[in-house]
Amino acid sequence: MLKQIYKSSLKSAVATGSLALLVCGVYPAVVTVFGKILFPDQASGGRLERDGKLVGAKLIGQVFTRPEYFHGRPSLAGSGYDATSSSGSNLGPTNQKFHDSLKSNLESVLKENPDLKWGEVPNDLVTASGSGLDPHVSPRGAWVQVGRVSKARGINSDQLKSLIDAHTTGPQWGIFGEPTVNILVLNLELDRAYPLHAQARSSGEGLQSSVSAAGVRCGSETSFCSIKQK
Repeated sequence: MLKQIYKSSLKSAVATGSLALLVCGVYPAVVTVFGKILFPDQASGGRLERDGKLVGAKLIGQVFTRPEYFHGRPSLAGSGYDATSSSGSNLGPTNQKFHDSLKSNLESVLKENPDLKWGEVPNDLVTASGSGLDPHVSPRGAWVQVGRVSKARGINSDQLKSLIDAHTTGPQWGIFGEPTVNILVLNLELDRAYPLHAQARSSGEGLQSSVSAAGVRCGSETSFCSIKQK
């Protein structure tokens, strides 16, 4: 009797252990290997490097406030694009705090871009994404900032529009989603194609070694881009 119980328990233990090894060990390893082979960029987190240094990740936005750069969406993840505090506002359309935040964000956009009028501001520039980490805006969200960036950098607006068009990604597989522009990638290319003047750099208005990509701070000290700062 005891021998049968022992054999039955042993079989159950072996079966459970084998299943756990398969699900928790073999399967993740196989998926990881195939992911690195078939999708090396996505599997590595979409790492962005400049001059051999890690400055960010393609799928995690960063805070841009200087007039020389395109600005992304508002973020409610920590102090802004904090990968450890991914979150949206969770406020409904009838919530007064939601309306107050929209008004505040709208006023900020209009102040930063004085050429814009009240009804010309795209929705994505005044609303946060559900994750608070999305680095993308709509093409129009980038176009409406061309005047400010053009003036701050002293370059032709047509050059900026061409840069935006070159970095506009269409719907996934041509049918899912809307066209988007990755602001982090766009600003990195902006610095490469039209670097700031030496005078601006020396006055602290350009890139600095103490901050992350394109002269802006990371979302938090534990976020992806903070690797460069340590």
